[in-house]
Amino acid sequence: MTKENNLCTVFFDGKHIADVKDGKAFAEEIRKSRRKGLISGEVNVAYIKRLNEVHVNADKGRVRKPYIVVEDRKSKFDADLKEKLMKKEIDFNYLVRRGIIEYLDVEEEENILAVMREEEITEQTTHLEVHPAIMFGLIANISVFPEFNSVGKHPLAWQLMKQAQGLPAMNFQSRFNARSFLLHYPQKPLIDSVTYRAANLEKHANGQNFIVAVSTYLGYNMSDAVVINRAAVDRGLGRSTFFKTYSDEERRYPGGQQDRFIIPSPTVDGYEGEQAYSKLGEDGIVEEEMEVNDGDIIIGKTSPPRFLEEQTAFGAGIDRSRDNSTKLKAGESGTVDNVMITETSGATKIVKVVIRSNMIPELGDKVGSRHAQKGVIGAIIPQEDMPFTKDGIVPDLLLSPMGLPNRMTFGHILEMLGAKASVIKGVIQDGTPFSRKGTELINYYGDVLEAAGFDRNGNDVLYDGKTGKKFSASVFMGPVYYYRLHQMTKLKLQVRSRGPVQILTRQPTEGKPRSGGIRLEEMARDALVGHGASLVLKDRMLEQSDKDTVWICRECGDMGYFDHIKNMPVCPTCGPGSKLDSVEISYAFKVLLDELKSLHMLARIKLKNE
Repeated sequence: MTKENNLCTVFFDGKHIADVKDGKAFAEEIRKSRRKGLISGEVNVAYIKRLNEVHVNADKGRVRKPYIVVEDRKSKFDADLKEKLMKKEIDFNYLVRRGIIEYLDVEEEENILAVMREEEITEQTTHLEVHPAIMFGLIANISVFPEFNSVGKHPLAWQLMKQAQGLPAMNFQSRFNARSFLLHYPQKPLIDSVTYRAANLEKHANGQNFIVAVSTYLGYNMSDAVVINRAAVDRGLGRSTFFKTYSDEERRYPGGQQDRFIIPSPTVDGYEGEQAYSKLGEDGIVEEEMEVNDGDIIIGKTSPPRFLEEQTAFGAGIDRSRDNSTKLKAGESGTVDNVMITETSGATKIVKVVIRSNMIPELGDKVGSRHAQKGVIGAIIPQEDMPFTKDGIVPDLLLSPMGLPNRMTFGHILEMLGAKASVIKGVIQDGTPFSRKGTELINYYGDVLEAAGFDRNGNDVLYDGKTGKKFSASVFMGPVYYYRLHQMTKLKLQVRSRGPVQILTRQPTEGKPRSGGIRLEEMARDALVGHGASLVLKDRMLEQSDKDTVWICRECGDMGYFDHIKNMPVCPTCGPGSKLDSVEISYAFKVLLDELKSLHMLARIKLKNE
């Protein structure tokens, strides 16, 4: 499209509607009309100088953000309006209708110059942020003191928040989620934010207040590990329940055949014996509150045969069926929590069984704070061996001192100090981002601690639980809101000695549900090679994998076979009389040689002299 006389093109929701002489003045006129209420506040306008275009947007689905309007180097949201808002004489929508606050979309944000605080306003400033914390999203604003942490730790902290166990729903006993976790004793944090309170998240608390001491313990909490107090675990610290749903359906097949939920009879193909179905009820479904272990059948089902049966002499097929029951997956156990029998939209019966299992914190389980200070439990120590204060306070968790300066999570330190002051004063402290300066907070918390007889820096004198001797250095100690994450040893533990193998390669199956082995990948192989552990490598990659004995012809280098009738090895290329030797190779290598033959390529194996 060619523009005449340098006219500015106007687009409305992406469609060309008009041309104007001065695009910048036109966009400014629309903004003034919007602030006066002459046009809808949903309309956004942006003048793009580089293209000499005006984009007016009023379509739905745009992400918009509120800003306070600045005119003549002064915010339109003055002290009088703030007082009326505090007294609830006016509301937020009143400010929007009067043009004091306006919502801008991504395109219009390109035309503004916004500042974080009122004292930063200059002649060029057009807008003021409603609050500095509004630059963060919902999850980031739930965190406390994020502005004191390294930027790189923020995404990790938000990820931990999404992995935390808590109270996902009040009707958890009636739900049939694929997987869900329920923390037994969720607590509200001692320091929260405005967003946390506004979203009413204390009703869905997902963590607990741990008493944390920044101290080592015989190397058990080095690097990312933490040490936990066994008595705290016995009292319910971090204890949760894991729910998993198994489901099955009575499917219909062509020819009028269908599945049936029933205890399979001994005549069924694949019948596993009377003992295997002992935990099923009369309807073929496991009863509630029944203890089940891996491999136990929880839903009995018979299905028609996979292939059409042969016709008998009388012209009628034998009515046969096979066992297609649902079993508990390998490594899982628990108690049947709930059973539901219903119908699908296709009028076929469907059964869902929820298995619950208690998850008590153990070695290898993962915990993390709101500041990305994650770690696995390296040791669970009896309370009598843990360090203690003169008042008999024993920490729930020992955090490595190296974890804080290395990760630059100073918000974690501030939370320990603030939560300690929160306990002393008996009030919930505010940790909204950018609400107060760091020095101001430290001085305030220090004054509260000092007035109560504590060290103003949050340090405590600790005594060794084993010897009773006083530590030569004081230890930084205080409460921190910790999450128990759903990365747990019990759900990831995978052990195998002997088990099923793949049909094609004869290597162990892959994956925990199929009783598979752990793959020794290339980098692990390189590490073993570098350490000179050749026998370990041979054991892992041959002896315990797909070792096979094949016959190799010394004359042509082709693979032969053993003729059991003649009781001798035979080479298919050279025929009888050729000399063959038995060689141990990986079966996957044999499959490769066979696949090369299918491509008309004969790979010859040369054997050294004995």
